[in-house]
Amino acid sequence: MAGSRKNSSWFRVVSSMLLFNRRTFLLSVVALAGCGFQPAYGPNGGATALRGMVRVAQPEDRESYTLAHKLEDIFAQPQAEKYLLTYKITTSEDAVGITPDQEITRYHVKGSAKYALTTVADGQTVASGEAASFTAYSATGSTVSSVTATRDAYDRLMSILADQIAAQIQAKIAIQK
Repeated sequence: MAGSRKNSSWFRVVSSMLLFNRRTFLLSVVALAGCGFQPAYGPNGGATALRGMVRVAQPEDRESYTLAHKLEDIFAQPQAEKYLLTYKITTSEDAVGITPDQEITRYHVKGSAKYALTTVADGQTVASGEAASFTAYSATGSTVSSVTATRDAYDRLMSILADQIAAQIQAKIAIQK
């Protein structure tokens, strides 16, 4: 019975697929190692160039607190404060899901954050730009669930904006080097 399985066409197809996947994986690993691939947030990755050097401006409200907290996670607490990161957040909300009874069931939240990375020593702007994104939430259910969904949507939006800001800054710093 075991010998007949090995001779079946199904077994040969599966075996060749597994072998192909193994070969592809091994070739991918060799190619990545050969090209100098390195995780961005790894010990010597490109994202570590600013780690411990950026002080994020103090938050003023719930959204800016979430953005600042995420940026501090990315850049770490400043050990040798070299840069100051300031930002201005703008958000808007649009109703996108409306029932026949004119009740709003879904909201689309858009947001942007203009930022500037300046040197602490002389205030010179090193990098500046704008990050923008959107998210949505459902307003159906109880008041508590709607409030929670709203807060969660804004938290997700601030997290996305923080990731974009960090990526843009790191790219601009890498180009300047």
